[in-house]
Amino acid sequence: MSEQARQPWNVGRFMQTLTYFEALPVISWFQKMLPAFTPPAPPQLQAGMIFDFRQSIADLDQTWGVLDDVVMGGASSSSFQAKDGAALFSGIVTTANSGGFASVRTRNFEPPLDLNNHSGIELQVRGDGQRYKFLMRDEDSWDSVAYAYSFDTEADQWQTVQIPFTEMTAVFRAKTVPDASPINQGQVRSLQLMLSKFEYDGALNPSFQPGEFKLCVQSIGVY
Repeated sequence: MSEQARQPWNVGRFMQTLTYFEALPVISWFQKMLPAFTPPAPPQLQAGMIFDFRQSIADLDQTWGVLDDVVMGGASSSSFQAKDGAALFSGIVTTANSGGFASVRTRNFEPPLDLNNHSGIELQVRGDGQRYKFLMRDEDSWDSVAYAYSFDTEADQWQTVQIPFTEMTAVFRAKTVPDASPINQGQVRSLQLMLSKFEYDGALNPSFQPGEFKLCVQSIGVY
């Protein structure tokens, strides 16, 4: 998997990402002081569904935002848009500038989701044959430990992916954290979908291919 040619760093996209996720305390404080500021409503767990993208998702961009490798100087780009009764996570991932990941993540839920009465997450997805990651966080800080699970997709086939909470791996920037506590299921703060050239601890994603990618997500629920 050869490194791709270096590309210019998009500082504007970098600042846009940090602003969207309120990662800069001063800017976050200023945003919240504006009269027009309205925080996004957290999802309501109903009939086992956290997000049902088969329903109306006109305000998708108020809850889900792009978080690509531009935050570390990379040049990958992605989007998360309503399309044909689903949410389409798609874009171009490149290893230029030592990057190699694209993702979409929710803003922090306030109040957090309480998933204590469930065993895990259930996804309804249609992928492109690559291996993706699903991540959750139980802290509201920008750069905290996440709990990850990798799943393989079959090209152009709808799949049900079940992710047991007990099988999620604690990671920090794709490095495992062996001494981390299990995820606090009663305080889930955010969700994330990712395509990365890395698996964990420097190992490579065995099915990763730079270039265009797409993952249709019909729903994110619990079981």
